[in-house]
Amino acid sequence: MSKLRVHTFSISLDGYGAGPHQDQDNPLGVGGLGLHKWLWGTRTIGKLFGDGSGATGVDDDFAARGFSNIGAWILGRNMFGPIRGSWPNEQWKGWWGDNPPYHTPVFILTHHPRPSITMEGDTTFHFVTDGIHECLKRAQAVAHGKDVRLGGGVATIQQYLRAGLIDEMHVVVSPVLLGSGEHLFNGIDLLKQGYQCSEHTSTPNATHILITKQK
Repeated sequence: MSKLRVHTFSISLDGYGAGPHQDQDNPLGVGGLGLHKWLWGTRTIGKLFGDGSGATGVDDDFAARGFSNIGAWILGRNMFGPIRGSWPNEQWKGWWGDNPPYHTPVFILTHHPRPSITMEGDTTFHFVTDGIHECLKRAQAVAHGKDVRLGGGVATIQQYLRAGLIDEMHVVVSPVLLGSGEHLFNGIDLLKQGYQCSEHTSTPNATHILITKQK
C-alpha cells in the first residue's frame, strides 16, 4: 500500500524547520539554507543539480532513500513560491527553473486555484484547493502503487501529522540555531498520535532520525 513519507526535512537545534521572513531571496527564511549544509555536498544532490559528483556515506544514503519508490509529491504553497494570496499571473513556476528535481506529478496545497503546469523532466504541478485529504487521494491515485513524498513546509507537515496520515518521517537535526521561525513539532503530541523513533544515527554534519507511525 502506498505510504506518505517525509524525507531530508532539516530542523535546527532549537527545533525550527524554516527561518523567519521567507521571500524570494530567502526561500527557507533568514538562515534557513544553513539547515541543509549536510545535504548539498552529497552524491545524490550532485546527480540532481550538478555533474554527479559528491560525497557518499551515511548522509548520502539518507538523501538517496528519499527518492526511492516515490510516485508523486505533495508540497505546501510556500514550498512552491513566495507569492501570497491570489495568483497575480502565471509567470511564477517554482523555485527550481524549467527542470525541477521531482520528475513526478507534484500536488501543491493552496486556497487559490490555478491551471496545472507541465515542466521539463516529467514534472507536472497540480494545484489542489480541496484540503489535505483530497490532495493525498489524488497523489496516491497517480503514484501507481509507489509512495507519496511530502516535501513540506512546516505548516503542511503539521497538518498531516495532526491527521495521523504520515507513515514515515526522516527528520535531520542540523547543528545550527535559528532563534525564531517555524517550529516543526509545536503543539503536536507525537506519542499520542502513535509515532515512535525507529532509527537514529549521527554524522559530523547532522543527526538523522526516522519517526514511524505504529499500526
